[in-house]
Amino acid sequence: MLRDDLLLQQIEADFRSARLSSKKREVLVYAEKLTRTPGAMERKDVEALLHDGFSDQDVLHIAEVVAYYAYANRIADGLGIQLEAVLLP
Repeated sequence: MLRDDLLLQQIEADFRSARLSSKKREVLVYAEKLTRTPGAMERKDVEALLHDGFSDQDVLHIAEVVAYYAYANRIADGLGIQLEAVLLP
């Protein structure tokens, strides 16, 4: 859970200019590209994460989470599932 409302607003507006470490920003760059243009992914996208200190296993987990999120949303969209309003404490 992100407990910094200002940072959350910055990320939502433009994560590239948000107050993030280069490591966190690189994950978001990777996730955005994998989500928007999966066919354009290249070895250099993985290498950027490895260069920032992620392990091969970390990169696999990042790819799995991004891919699963896309999969689950496409299933829900494809079935016409409407999201329920979430009540926050």
